[in-house]
Order: sequence, then C-alpha cells, then structure tokens
Amino acid sequence: MTEIARVQGALDSAGERARSLQTVYVYQAPVRLWHWVNALLIVALCITGYLIGSPPPSVQGEASASFQFGYIRFIHFFCGQALIVFFLLRAIWPLFGNKYSKQIFYMPVTNRTWWWGMLYELKWYMFLVRDPKKYIGHNPLAHVAMFTFMLFMVFMMCSGMAMYGEGLGIDSWQYKVFGFMFTLFPNSQDLHTLHHLGMWAIVVFVMVHIYAAVREDILSRQSMISSIVSGERLFRDDLPD
Repeated sequence: MTEIARVQGALDSAGERARSLQTVYVYQAPVRLWHWVNALLIVALCITGYLIGSPPPSVQGEASASFQFGYIRFIHFFCGQALIVFFLLRAIWPLFGNKYSKQIFYMPVTNRTWWWGMLYELKWYMFLVRDPKKYIGHNPLAHVAMFTFMLFMVFMMCSGMAMYGEGLGIDSWQYKVFGFMFTLFPNSQDLHTLHHLGMWAIVVFVMVHIYAAVREDILSRQSMISSIVSGERLFRDDLPD
C-alpha cells in the first residue's frame, strides 16, 4: 500500500475528486459488518417469508409432535426484529463514521454534478458510453438505488411489525407503535399482500445489486466486491507498472 498512483477522474457522488492514491479507505468496519449481517438476515427473511406465504406440506403424525411451521415463523420474526435493530444502529453510525457512511441516508439533489453523474451512469449501464467514471463511494445511480432501498426497507419493517402486533393483540406495544399501518391500509389482507410482494421486490433488488457489483468490478476497473470486505476501494487502471 506504499505505492502511489494517480486516480484519474475518481469522484465521490458529490463531485469531490479522489486523492492521488492507489486505494481509498471507504467502508469502515461497522458499515461492513452491517452490510453482511443485513444480507444474511434478508436471505433468511425471504426464505421464511416465502414459506409463510406458501406453506410446506403438512408433516405426518400428531400436530403436537411437530413444530415445523412454528420454527419457520420464529426465524422470520427473530430476523425481522434483528433487522430493525441493525437498521437503527446503521442510522446512528453516520454521526460517528466517515462521510461515506452518510450516503445512503440522503441525496444531494441540489448538486448539478450529482445529476450529471446519474445520467452518465444510466448511459454506462445501458452500454451507451465507452468509458466508466470512477467514484470513491457509491456512484450517483447506486446512490439513488440504495437510498430508495432504505426507504423501502422502512416500509417492510413497519408493515412486518404491524402484522406481528396484530397477532399479539391491540394491547401489545408492537401494535400501539406500528398499528398506524392499518390506518393507511385498513384491510389487513392488503398489508399482508404488499408485504409479500415486497419480498419479491427485494429478491429482484438483490439480483440487480449483485449483477451491478460484479459488472463494475470487471468493466470499470475499480474494486466493488472486495471493497465491502476490506473497506478499501482499489483503482486498478492506475496501478503502477
């Protein structure tokens, strides 16, 4: 890491140029931990959520001898509440972390460079331009995607807790805190349906997210996948000979 090379045209989503370094430390340890824990929880939630919506065949024998569906629901409820805890911790971390930890919670809509970068990234992903732009943090298009995903996850967490509170009863603190969702969606089945459809939206997002990360790692010559493991973004085109 002692070698110094120029990072030509590397910007963050607000237009700030990278320092002349071969690598830039972007994702701090708490952010990386949140990312991978979040990924595991979402996988568990999607699998158990699918099974809750499409239950497996009943097991043979007395019902009292099996707690299969109960375990499925327990894993879903546990992972859902753990997701909320880690989301809240992630929302607090920008108060202590570096500037890149704040990106997914706001969009610099007044910054013209950011808008230009988002349009350019759209062209890049559509194979309409030849050369990629290099970014230290999220590129503007990924910035929009992550910000939108965070808002969507708020809906999924609130709707999930509202339905959980409905099962516990109107006297539960879960219903008292999240019962407002039934004011927005008076028909409980509508909320269940939207929550289930949200699961499929998350599945699609995860596939696009992985594709985009792998694509950028290969075509844009800047590390993506390894960055969320090590925390450092490597600009490969600018490595010294």
